[in-house]
Order: sequence, then structure tokens, then C-alpha cells
Amino acid sequence: MSQAAADLSVGENTYRRIRHGIVFGELRPGEKLRLDRLRQHYQTSVSTLRELLSRLSAEGLVHAEGQRGFEVAPVSAKDLREVADMRQFIECHALEQSFAAGDLEWEGRVVAAHHKLQRVEQRLMAGETAESSVWKRYDWEFHHALVSACGSAELMDVHANIYDRYLRYQMVVGIFRGKIAAKEHRLLLDCALERDAAEARRVLAVHIQACVDAIIARHALP
Repeated sequence: MSQAAADLSVGENTYRRIRHGIVFGELRPGEKLRLDRLRQHYQTSVSTLRELLSRLSAEGLVHAEGQRGFEVAPVSAKDLREVADMRQFIECHALEQSFAAGDLEWEGRVVAAHHKLQRVEQRLMAGETAESSVWKRYDWEFHHALVSACGSAELMDVHANIYDRYLRYQMVVGIFRGKIAAKEHRLLLDCALERDAAEARRVLAVHIQACVDAIIARHALP
């Protein structure tokens, strides 16, 4: 591997680690991202970190503070509502496209993704402990599978970014709606198999809004 390729690999790995830390609440909202400390922790250069944090700033996960450096993007009820509205708008559009174009292979991906999510949800509802990252990975895989036949890589990228911004609120506050959310996931699966995009949009709207309401009800957001 060339030095340039090695640097790119290290940089991409560092980007993913920082991004994961922000999305899953390991790096808290408003936390100062001091370059010297990050350089030691991630074993990479300050110039690489500046580049990665600017990239995360463009994604809405980091705030650049001019000469004062960077901080993890803060959270608020207002921002949550805006992110939720954007997720609903994008995901509903992608669902329509995906339901219209999905084939048997797509159905298989959706069923398999729901099976994994359902098993984790059942364990959580039974009181078993599970890594939040595992639960949310399967949640992401299911919603991703639902829209995966939409035919637009750009739409998928936009959806992935807004989904992670929405997910961060779930991780920061700690929300699991149990049987109700599991039932909504099952309804979305049924809609996919029946190609009922109108009902899927309705269920998704309820699914997202109920989570927003639950997060705000915790009174944990400014």
C-alpha cells in the first residue's frame, strides 16, 4: 500500500470512529473537540483532524467555531423536529420509489432485516440487555432495506445522513418504545410485501412522530 493510500485509510477509519462516537452519544452534544487531545487519542495529525471535523460539520454533526475550534453539534427540541420532518420527507419519497421498483431479491433483504431487528427487540422487551449499537444497527438495516430499491444512490446517501442525525437524539436521550415500535416495524414489513406505499407513509409518520414525542417528553433537550 502506498503512503497516500495508507494515510487515506487511517483518515477514513478516524472519521468513522469520531462519527460513531457522536451519533451514539459517546461524544456528548456541545463537547469541545480539542485537536491536541484528539490527536493523541486517534493517533493522527492535526491537519487530518481538521479535515475530518470540517467534513462532519458539513453533515451537521459538528459545529465549527471559527478560531475557537470545533464542538459536537448541540441538540434541541427545535432541531429534533426539523431533523424528524426531513427524515419523514426523504424516507417517504424513497419508500414510494422502492416499493414500485422492488423485486424478489429486495423482498428477501427486507424480510431478513426485519427478522434480525425483531429478535433484538424481543430480547429487549424481555428485559435482556443488549448493546444499543447492535439494536440500532438492525433498526438502520431494516429502514435501509425498505428504501434500498429506490434506484438513487444520492437519495440513499441523503437518507443515511439524516437518519444518523435523527438516531443521535435517540441515543443521547435513550429511547426504546418497546412493543409499540416493534408493531410499527411489523406493519412496515407488511406494507412492503403488499406494496402498499400509502399505508407505509402513514405508519412511518406515526413511527417518527411518536419517537419525537417520547424524546421531548423526557425534558432532556434545551
